[in-house]
Amino acid sequence: MPNIVLDWLGEHVELPADLTAERLAADLVRVGLEEEQVHGAAVTGPLVVGRVLELVAEPQKNGKTINWCQVDVGSHNLPGDGTDGPAGGTPRGIVCGAHNFGVGDLVVVALPGTVLPGPFAIAARKTYGHVSDGMICSTTELGLGEESDGIIVLGRDLLTDGTDGADGEGAPRPGQDAVALLGLGDEVLEINVTPDRGYCFSYRGVAREYAHSTGAPFTDRGLAEGAGIVVPGASPGGFPVVVQDDAPVHGQVGCDRFVTRVVRGIDPGAPSPAWMQRRLTQAGMRPISLTVDVTNYVMLDLGQPLHAYDLSTLAEPIVVRRARQGERLTTLDDVDRALDAEDLLITDSPSTDDESRDGSRVLGLAGVMGGASTEVGPATTDVLVEAAHFDPVTVARTARRHKLPSEAAKRFERGVDPRLPGVAAQRVVELLVELGGGTADAAVSDLDRVHAPGPITFPVSEAERLVGVAYGEERVRELLTTIGCQVGDTPGIGVVEVTPPTWRPDLTGAAELVEEIARLDGYDKIPSTLPPAPAGRGLTRDQRLRRSVARALAEAGFVETLAYPFVDPAQHDALRLPAGDPRRHALRLANPLAGDRPEMRTNLLTTLLDTLRRNDGRGNEDVALFEIGLVTRPERGAPSAPQLPGGVRPSDDDLARLHAAVPHQPRRVAGVAAGRRAPRGWWGEGRTTDWTDALSAARLVADRVGAQVVVEPDTDHAPWHPGRCARISLVDGTTVGHAGELHPKVLETLGLPGRTVAFEVDLDVLLGSLSDDAFAASEVSTFPLAKEDLALVVDADVPAEAVRSALAEGVGDLLEDVRLFDVFTGEQVGEGKKSLAFALRLRAPDRTLSSGDVVAARDAAVRVAGERTGAVLRG
Repeated sequence: MPNIVLDWLGEHVELPADLTAERLAADLVRVGLEEEQVHGAAVTGPLVVGRVLELVAEPQKNGKTINWCQVDVGSHNLPGDGTDGPAGGTPRGIVCGAHNFGVGDLVVVALPGTVLPGPFAIAARKTYGHVSDGMICSTTELGLGEESDGIIVLGRDLLTDGTDGADGEGAPRPGQDAVALLGLGDEVLEINVTPDRGYCFSYRGVAREYAHSTGAPFTDRGLAEGAGIVVPGASPGGFPVVVQDDAPVHGQVGCDRFVTRVVRGIDPGAPSPAWMQRRLTQAGMRPISLTVDVTNYVMLDLGQPLHAYDLSTLAEPIVVRRARQGERLTTLDDVDRALDAEDLLITDSPSTDDESRDGSRVLGLAGVMGGASTEVGPATTDVLVEAAHFDPVTVARTARRHKLPSEAAKRFERGVDPRLPGVAAQRVVELLVELGGGTADAAVSDLDRVHAPGPITFPVSEAERLVGVAYGEERVRELLTTIGCQVGDTPGIGVVEVTPPTWRPDLTGAAELVEEIARLDGYDKIPSTLPPAPAGRGLTRDQRLRRSVARALAEAGFVETLAYPFVDPAQHDALRLPAGDPRRHALRLANPLAGDRPEMRTNLLTTLLDTLRRNDGRGNEDVALFEIGLVTRPERGAPSAPQLPGGVRPSDDDLARLHAAVPHQPRRVAGVAAGRRAPRGWWGEGRTTDWTDALSAARLVADRVGAQVVVEPDTDHAPWHPGRCARISLVDGTTVGHAGELHPKVLETLGLPGRTVAFEVDLDVLLGSLSDDAFAASEVSTFPLAKEDLALVVDADVPAEAVRSALAEGVGDLLEDVRLFDVFTGEQVGEGKKSLAFALRLRAPDRTLSSGDVVAARDAAVRVAGERTGAVLRG
């Protein structure tokens, strides 16, 4: 996000004297540049300039040597007879551990009451046997840089320009306000720039938008005539550049503009001026050296990325080409990188078929980052300045491939003005000559193959059609001219030809022009008109049923969650999935959002258990979650998707091939639960969640859908416990899901609570099993309900579901509901036996049931249960 400082912005556009960062944010948001944050003053309190009058080195017992200093801070000196300090009063005594300064140096002093970044409050305190009445500051302590070699020495580490009351050759005076001197009291506005407006990653671009918003006079410093500088044209003798891009990516040549300038005799010890260091720091960049700081400063100012090479390390000519097989580069961040054939490179010798040719050397990744071999160093006196224009797609792919989101790449991939390189290079040359004492070579190399933007045929009525505001041709011409477009004569009635400016590569068609018209005229002028709702038939059957399932689970105490469908392949092992399990065959993403989650999930439990672990880790012990979502189940040997050209409608065969390559994505519903199902309270300890809760939830899903299912034990289906897992099937035997308690080893591996339960059901299979008359309304009986309870004794290994199904079949059409309400084992029923108690609810549609009807139904139920499961009525 760009940081905007008011005084810097004022060099491009006229600003009111009382403008604040908050007001600037309000002005910019009207033209689509949103405020991210306003950063206040970095330092508050009495931060002043001081002169070191005395310095006594005092070795300490710990081996460290400190300096006991007497510092003249002008009007901030302690009360005295006026003879101790040149400015009057008694100098301040300060302990300092740095050793890069001496008597007579001007330093920055934080007096008691100062608050430094951190925040870090300064107070007088006793240390090393002295009362230190303040602190002598380094750049790190003031927030001016991440690294520091010691405290700041004004006039040596930071140059000054003699303003703000400085006396004598630009030197500050003791007691002068250092907050204003170093710009530490400036407000900084951080803004959010959308990807299509890359020109706003510069003060030039932001100033233009401020002018659009307020009408303030704007001077385009990105044009030679606007900047007030003379940009020399190409001439013989410049450092030669050759572009060899015979295999451009996506049809675009990687480089169409490359300017080189040479500056010799730069003082390698010349520091960057204080104002430049301050501005770079406020922009979020660390000052490094004069040459590097100048290139960064001009990039931030105009938006043109630049690079400086140590001229003594280069061999003519510079060659821009694609990488060859096996080439590597150590970039400025000291990382050795293997290059890809699509990478656009800067080299210093021609590319030939003979890869062993001497002198072929990669200098950098074009538009992303330079190489370490030609880096400007402490002894560099002669530099080559590069200002080029590279293809945005090529730069974006290279930056992402190598995970190098550099400041240059951030601008190139969003589009840089191809007419900027000459002006930006000249500005760098002027600053290096002025600040570093260098001499610019007269010869200039400028390889220019830039194509001018083509005109767009724009129907004026298109703006009204898309926005709903009648702008009129005159207003359309005015607004498009304001953003820099050339609006030509009307080739037809109501049609104009518009040529976008070079700094707006995003303006490619009529829709983009309409967006600019609406933005500059004001979004607040667009009326809010609700369109009439089109007639429709509401939700489909499947949509209604899915919502009913979600509502039922929520009413049963489950909380719906939504997770990203990306998983780690190691989670298949964590769930103990067998080697040949189809759930291990996952679709792998070519460009995953997270490197540790490159696969699409094949089941919902993988992501649901992650959510459960996160909740449990944050103290939410009693939890029940569910999710309805898609899983991806690719088939082995499925064809890959074809690469089709853009801009044309695919043929029917192409669409068929695309469809064949899309993996199966069934919709499923899954839930997990841990802890207590019923909370503890004055009534007791509550009830712990067990496997029956997962099975009940799965049955609830089937009941809400209206599908008939059969429940059977399943002793081998990961990740469930082999003795507490149920398979849920349709009546024709099709498996639709599983429910039960998860395997203890799975819970241990994932760090989940013991006895966690889960279910997962294929919702698409359930919905697909329904017939068209599945939802036909049945007649509601007006006759009373008859109740009958049965307790049956069966072998301990007989599933309760088998007994329940037999009872239902025995009762027949009179059955309204049958439910298990008790399970008992003990001596009373015999060893190896269990008692199952069921509640039968009977009702006839045409009569009140007599006692004989109820007894007959009861006896039939017991008889069928006995035949099917060996059940005996408990005495």
